[in-house]
Amino acid sequence: MPERELLSNAPPERPSDGKPQQEDGQRDAFLSVLSHELRSPIGAILMWVRLLQQGGFDAAGSARALTIVERSARALERIAEDLLHVSRISAGKLSLAVQPLELGAVVEAAVQAADGDAALKGISLKLTRGGTPIQMRGDPVRLQQAFSNLLSNAIKFTPSGGNVTVSVETLEGKTLVRVSDSGHGMTPEFLPLAFERFRQQDSASGRAQHGLGLGLYIVRHLVELHGGSVTAHSPGRGAGSTFTVSLPSTPRSATPHPEPAEAAPPRPAQSILKGLRVLVVDDDEDTREALKVILEQNGLDVSTASSATDGLQKLEQIKPNLLLSDVAMPIEDGYSLIRRVRALPRERGGEIPAAALTAYAGVDDRRSALAAGFQFHISKPIDQERLLEVIAAMARTLES
Repeated sequence: MPERELLSNAPPERPSDGKPQQEDGQRDAFLSVLSHELRSPIGAILMWVRLLQQGGFDAAGSARALTIVERSARALERIAEDLLHVSRISAGKLSLAVQPLELGAVVEAAVQAADGDAALKGISLKLTRGGTPIQMRGDPVRLQQAFSNLLSNAIKFTPSGGNVTVSVETLEGKTLVRVSDSGHGMTPEFLPLAFERFRQQDSASGRAQHGLGLGLYIVRHLVELHGGSVTAHSPGRGAGSTFTVSLPSTPRSATPHPEPAEAAPPRPAQSILKGLRVLVVDDDEDTREALKVILEQNGLDVSTASSATDGLQKLEQIKPNLLLSDVAMPIEDGYSLIRRVRALPRERGGEIPAAALTAYAGVDDRRSALAAGFQFHISKPIDQERLLEVIAAMARTLES
């Protein structure tokens, strides 16, 4: 495994040069946009679910409806992720898991991920990079997120038939990644504000696009956390834009803090899951029911509880093999539950393998879950394959 270290010295917020009233006005405008961005995918989900409930679709129509529902749910997930990142940036808690990487491969992965969206709009997306690998230290996930945000922005504001190009080169000891588009462009007045929070260019074309206007703000902080910088250039309206990320060969130094180890679980075999007794504790009824269906379809015997108190009682009554527990529950949360479980003797379930299910998905949140007594941390929305892999890994601990 590559050497890893945790970097959490997020750059401080830049002081606002505007009046408090202006900041309040920007925040109000942002909340208005946020309400719109939430209502759009929620409205699509509700309409298509109702249509599915009414019936009348053939197989192709049902598949299309489910695709739209999933796409809208993914849009909500991206909004939640952006808001979470902004919150962490503001608190100085956005962390990097630093390791050796090849930057060209990271950029290429971001381009490949954006290729589908570009093709959907009829936009030509091209990457040019030299043949020499660019080795550096950084967080490949965060860097790919930064490049993906730049690509998403470029595709969003480029009309059908346009072009988006990405280039990677080294120049004077630095690595430059440029994302250029033939889209709407930016005015000279807006350019200095492009990477600020609560800032969006007011134009008919700009407001016709979806998004919170937080993507570039997040990009700036991710790049600066790597010791680099990002700039924007545009000749003006209708003339396209170019964003240039400049990165040093190594990120700025920081005191390493080892991330708690969690072994990557192997793919599960159906036989190892069959017949296992699993207790699911979650205060959300819809989540409990969905988990029950998924797990029972994969051969597990599932019991559910709606609270920590109920969960502790059922743990001792039915003696399950594994425990899955939500963290954010009213009255008593999942951390308290697992501490109470770990205080029990082994014969009463005190050593049961347990995984935390939580919408708190950051590195610090995972550290807290492991420190409280969980062996695994599964972030919501829950990926079914990841869930089954974790359960299989937990089951293997029973055999050791």
